[in-house]
Amino acid sequence: MATFLPLVMAYSCSLNCGRTKSSMLKHDNSVLYRNKIMNSFEKMDLERKLLCGNFEKMPRNLSVEVNATSRVSIEPVQKRLSRNTKVEEAEKVSTYLFRTEVGGLVNVFVRKKKVNCTVYVEVSSLELPRSDGTLGLSWGIYRSDSSSFLPSHFETSTPVETPFTKNSFGRYTVEFEFEAKEIPCYLSFLLKSPRDNDSSGLDIRSHRKTNFCVPLGFSSGHPTPLGLSFSRDGSLNFSIFSRSAESVVLCLYDDTTADNPALELDLDPYVNRTGDIWHASFESSSTFVSYGYRLKGSRLKGKKDEDARIVLDPYAKIIGKSTSSDHGIGPKYLGRISKEPGFDWSGDIRPNLPIEKLTVYRLNVMHFTEHKSSQLSPDIAGTFSGLIEKLEHFTDLGVNAVLLEPIFPFDEQKGPCFPCHFFSPTSLYGPSGGAVSAINTMKEMVKKLHASGIEVLLEVVFTHSAESGALQGIDDSSYYLKGVADLEARNVLNCNYPIVQQFILDSLRYWVTEFHVDGFCFINASLLLQGSRGEYLSHPPLVEAIAFDPLLSKTKIIADCWDPHNTVLEETRFPHWKTWAEMNMKFCNDVRNFLRGEGLLSSLATRLCGSGDIFSKGRGPAFSFNFISRNSGLPLVDLVSFSSDKLASELSWNCGEEGPTNKTLVLERRLKQTRNFLFVLYVSLGVPVLNMGDECGQSTGGSPAYSDRKSFDWNALKSSFGIQTTEFISFLSSLRRRRSDLLQNMNYLKEENIDWHGSDQSPPRWEDPTCKFLAMRLRVDEDKDKAENQTTSGKGDLFIAFNAADLSESVILPPIAEGMAWHRLVDTALPFPGFFLTDGEPVPENVDGLLAYEMKSLSSTLFEARSK
Repeated sequence: MATFLPLVMAYSCSLNCGRTKSSMLKHDNSVLYRNKIMNSFEKMDLERKLLCGNFEKMPRNLSVEVNATSRVSIEPVQKRLSRNTKVEEAEKVSTYLFRTEVGGLVNVFVRKKKVNCTVYVEVSSLELPRSDGTLGLSWGIYRSDSSSFLPSHFETSTPVETPFTKNSFGRYTVEFEFEAKEIPCYLSFLLKSPRDNDSSGLDIRSHRKTNFCVPLGFSSGHPTPLGLSFSRDGSLNFSIFSRSAESVVLCLYDDTTADNPALELDLDPYVNRTGDIWHASFESSSTFVSYGYRLKGSRLKGKKDEDARIVLDPYAKIIGKSTSSDHGIGPKYLGRISKEPGFDWSGDIRPNLPIEKLTVYRLNVMHFTEHKSSQLSPDIAGTFSGLIEKLEHFTDLGVNAVLLEPIFPFDEQKGPCFPCHFFSPTSLYGPSGGAVSAINTMKEMVKKLHASGIEVLLEVVFTHSAESGALQGIDDSSYYLKGVADLEARNVLNCNYPIVQQFILDSLRYWVTEFHVDGFCFINASLLLQGSRGEYLSHPPLVEAIAFDPLLSKTKIIADCWDPHNTVLEETRFPHWKTWAEMNMKFCNDVRNFLRGEGLLSSLATRLCGSGDIFSKGRGPAFSFNFISRNSGLPLVDLVSFSSDKLASELSWNCGEEGPTNKTLVLERRLKQTRNFLFVLYVSLGVPVLNMGDECGQSTGGSPAYSDRKSFDWNALKSSFGIQTTEFISFLSSLRRRRSDLLQNMNYLKEENIDWHGSDQSPPRWEDPTCKFLAMRLRVDEDKDKAENQTTSGKGDLFIAFNAADLSESVILPPIAEGMAWHRLVDTALPFPGFFLTDGEPVPENVDGLLAYEMKSLSSTLFEARSK
């Protein structure tokens, strides 16, 4: 005969446990159990009430199926409740179906009854060894430790034995009721059947040879989405991946200042696990404000002693620092049990700038405005809000994209490149130092930047994590590389492992959808190309997945192979699928070498034309993100001021004297070299990336260490150097926009549109290491302009020359079309304000009818052909 199944959506009752430690709970007269013998009709009616709460009559031919995949046998669905009882309308039933090890089924129905919880156990199709058919239930309840029962009202932690009643259907039934203070918890039980002539009897367990286990006051939950999620009815679901964990304990805190959890639940591996994902669901958060997990057996060999550590949910969207004083096992961060704050994105329009049109400014959010010279109030200095107050600086420089150094929560001892979490901005950048304020103000910052036509790019680190407090202890064998000593010691993530790959993709999509960021720059990107044992992958799954992701592929995706561990730039042939751009370290090295008097002319020419040796196959010059200095290594002003032996890898030149000096000749050289670096950066094909502080001469005193980077000094912008350098950068940005036909190209210039010259119009001595002069003429592509219906009126050729020698050079300018004349726009050797001119200055002809121009040593020049 079919069973009446309570088909009602399963959710738990609300929690009411306070701060009481689970091991100290006492239970007085709180568990009631009943065995009642009734007439046939009375039993049937009672059974329907107990199981279904006066549900409407259901079809008798309803089939029951065991769902082995989800581990919960009956998928709960909604069913209309009786209209007669308003109390029962609030009741909710969870159903669990088990198989026993000797055959037969065990149905357990858990129903919320106001604040209490009713449990009904039914055993069917079970053949018992004893002829009288008696059956008992040996049970107990537990929370934080499945191997240790909590004391019952009998004041003992030993199992309680309760007899079943056999109903008219031949099924064994028993009912319990638990008061609110008993839950949430697990009911763990086994069946006991006496044997003839055997006093010990037969213990009957589940088909897995374990006790039957049912959650009370909460439900099994669901495996997706990972992390903490909220349903429309207010219920919340916890879900975390761990393949190697032997057990997972959900730790709930009712106070953000508490050292220990107020409640711990040892999740059952049968009810609360689907595949490799552990999960649990609650009707509401009640008084709990934070959560974490304790996982046993999830760490790599040799780290088992850390199993007691509470770890942060890697998918938590709002996190807060833990105040735990127990530095041995206390968590660094905990997830907040709170919905993500809403934000009004109405009116936000992503700039969607073509990649070749970008001019990028790299900055550190805190260092950008925390200095007192920013004249911002202390509550917003060094925050996203502080950055909003300095939007005018970006427009003054002419940049249309900001590249933010890593903004994830990080190891504050080692810096932003060692993240602890990947789904939220660090609270350090929020006005009040809070997680929610950081989220809201970052979104406000993005919206304001977008309104000014400025894109927001994030530097991200997904190749490694902080040494502790990150993903350690969740599933080390999955998340981290193993078997490669050097990489294992550096906490290198196993990026191309499927679960880690999915984790990274989920994080990236979250930043695009929730924060409206426009692109990502992947630091230490060469490690994205490594397999699980450190081997090189020609087709790394993660890199390919990002390139073809329907959402991420439409953003700016940049690979930066700089390694923050050893602070060196490693050259890597990066697979790109015509989507990935790269931070061009060859550009940086070749330009530095040329301007200090070393290197070949051919190397400089290659960088000026967009680094075809790197980007010609399937991409173009716009995929080259060019830089002179970065957030690690020497800043621009130090590149021309320090060159001791310990700085050999920096390829710098001190211009004649190490460090600070008062010598006029040395200072003049340094000023010219600074201008030369900026000039090459902006006239080269590709995307220029300007580093914070280079516009005002920010120095680290010759230290390449990231830790020696200083906060941006806004007073330095008012100095003579700051004024002229900022204006020069603004001029160069304007020049790139105005002459985008030659300086901002998605494709390489045609060979016939570039002429190379020596100082006397002879061919350059490409492979002569002693030659320090190179000039190029960029010709207007009239065919291209006509095809694109663009007018060439007012756009003439450009002539650009570089003299890295210690001597002056007399440069012969090439002849141009009749009615046109060469105008000098830039000469980095001239004093300010005349070294750059928007209107230009005509170059006069000499007595021989030639156009000759005297270039000083260590200088660069730019001429434009204009109508006379």
